[in-house]
Amino acid sequence: MSSQPSQATRSSPHVQRMHQILLWPLRLMPLGEEPGAPRRPWELLPQGQNGEPNAGPWHELVDEYTGDPASFHERHYQEFVTFLPYVQRFLYGDGRSPGRPQDGRSEAGMKVFRRRDLAQLRVCPRPGAAPLTLDVVHVDLYFFFDVDVVLLNVEVCTTDLELRQAQELLYRLGRAYPSGWDAQGLPLHSLASAEWLDAQGQVLSASDALEREHYIAQVQEHRAPCIAEHWAFVLRPLVVDHSAEAGALRYRQIEYYRMPMMAYLALDEPRALSRSEMVSLGLVTGPAAQAGVQELPFSEQHLHDFESKYCYDRFWSDAGPAPNTRYLCGGHSLVVIGRADSAFFSCRDRGVLAQFRHQHFLIFLIAHFQKASLLMFSDRLVEALRRLNVQDAENVRRFKRAIRSSFEGFLRFSHRYWFHEVAEQAQSRALFRMCANHLELPVLYAEVKERITDMSAYLETDSIRRQANTVVRLTVVTIFGLVGTITTGFLGMNLLAEAEAPLSERLLYFAVVMVATLALTIYTMVKSKRLSDFLDALSDERMSAWNKWRAFAAVWRSGKD
Repeated sequence: MSSQPSQATRSSPHVQRMHQILLWPLRLMPLGEEPGAPRRPWELLPQGQNGEPNAGPWHELVDEYTGDPASFHERHYQEFVTFLPYVQRFLYGDGRSPGRPQDGRSEAGMKVFRRRDLAQLRVCPRPGAAPLTLDVVHVDLYFFFDVDVVLLNVEVCTTDLELRQAQELLYRLGRAYPSGWDAQGLPLHSLASAEWLDAQGQVLSASDALEREHYIAQVQEHRAPCIAEHWAFVLRPLVVDHSAEAGALRYRQIEYYRMPMMAYLALDEPRALSRSEMVSLGLVTGPAAQAGVQELPFSEQHLHDFESKYCYDRFWSDAGPAPNTRYLCGGHSLVVIGRADSAFFSCRDRGVLAQFRHQHFLIFLIAHFQKASLLMFSDRLVEALRRLNVQDAENVRRFKRAIRSSFEGFLRFSHRYWFHEVAEQAQSRALFRMCANHLELPVLYAEVKERITDMSAYLETDSIRRQANTVVRLTVVTIFGLVGTITTGFLGMNLLAEAEAPLSERLLYFAVVMVATLALTIYTMVKSKRLSDFLDALSDERMSAWNKWRAFAAVWRSGKD
């Protein structure tokens, strides 16, 4: 990095334009006694045309691939060709081919719904600070086939910010609820206030971070955090699982309360960033406590490998179409900084901004979708075990269905959504690997796979054990029944010559013999385990006759089998 100006003369670079994208993974909860959420949960969303009284706020997004061909631009083409074919099929589905009917397009692996009533977000980062109004680019919900995960995607943008203001927004905006309160009752780390505005500037919903007792009571009562009101409003009619609100689709927090975040910062002079400011942006730690103080947020020993671990510096030079462009990736965050006066960096069709909002967003989405899915499968196993009651046969059957459903779902996830690579382009491949490694996706996948495989193997072993017990019992019954069968059927001998007896008498004999045989068979089944032990003892040549006699006597000894 080039040398930095001294603290006495140094002024922080100015943010000419900023885009911030929040991506919040949530788990969809099952309905009733089902082992998982509905396979097509979006069908439970109230839908309709805009203006209909019963239509919900969410409407399926007709994107550039399925809508008007005139809306498909070069940036969408570049987005598509970035990814490998199997990722393209996941993201976009298969298009029409000559051998298929006109409406035969196979669906992509996800469905996107958008609400258009939110125009702006007015925030106050700290108490007493001037409010900032951010433009809402879009608010989307991403659903996925056969995976009980939904992702909330919110993109906002603004212009003309001080660097400290941008750092505050990156640090405070994407928090599902306050982490605590200070001595004055003000929320820690989160926004002091947030308000969603419609196109006319009317407030649709506001944050409730100051209602400390409400949050504390929710945790005390439900053992689950209370989602801040302005975020709960965005998700409705989806409702949090422990809420008393009515809702067909219910969700549960699956990751940390800080939402994964992407940011695009167009600066007047990126090279003027100090190392402490670069670390703050890369690790999203917020601005320094005092303006003008250039102190690292953590120790130098902890940050000695920051550049090699968190920075992608292929374009961090004075040359190229987008000079001084740096990517900062920590898994939880992906921040790109560059020169605002670079036409390529600010281009919405072919430049870095287009890549940030298309290719890089999808790379970030895939990585966090994979992590959320793996955590969801792990949660399902834990819940199935927690609800297991081996004394209840119906409960055991539900447990087996839940485990088998998780195993089948994990197989579908592995073959449809699990990718080690998403692109061959060097930049996209490197960014995905950085995200995956920081999120520890390979380790998490191996751990969840091992748990599900162990549970499935347990069910298989238990099934084999039950079948073996059944075979043993049937074998015992067959062996002891063979004695009577051979005895009574020897040379076709009839002990009672009743062939010419009246029909009623023959029926009586038949009924008596059937009842006696049935009783003997049932009694043999009851004693089959002990009789099996006796047969094992009888066939053991090393046992004495006395011990074999004791094994025979043990068949009728009182006690539990």
